[in-house]
Amino acid sequence: MTTPYPNYISPEGFAKLRAEYDQLLGVERPAIVEVVSWAAGNGDRSENGDYLYGRKRMREIDGQLKRLSKKMKDAKVVDPRQQPDKDKVYFGATVTIADEDDNHRTVTIVGNDETDVDAGRIGWGSPMARALRGATVGDLRRVRLPAGEKEYEVMDIAYPA
Repeated sequence: MTTPYPNYISPEGFAKLRAEYDQLLGVERPAIVEVVSWAAGNGDRSENGDYLYGRKRMREIDGQLKRLSKKMKDAKVVDPRQQPDKDKVYFGATVTIADEDDNHRTVTIVGNDETDVDAGRIGWGSPMARALRGATVGDLRRVRLPAGEKEYEVMDIAYPA
């Protein structure tokens, strides 16, 4: 499945993916392999809980390693500090918006793998981020949300220093 937009990620987000991959491959998987090897040497594998659980956990780790590897391979690392046009909303921008009722909200546009709505970090492919792309201060943007359509005004745009 391909997406209509690149899989952008910040250098910090990519480092987190890499750290998770390294932890699984270098620490967790070898520990499970050791347990499975030990359990396999204990005889009947069909009733050996350590062996059965270990094999199951190893499959889970291998699946996660495969997913992380694909994410890292497909990722396009973009440093928001290097954004040449800081007057427009692009990847990495922190944007303050106001709705029709003058409620202000600040969001940072990050990679889809870095999304944390509670912290105000919205994914590059989200409806809000797509609507804000290319906007400048003062622009009005209409966003289709699950609760219905809303219009927002861009109040401020900032990038990391």
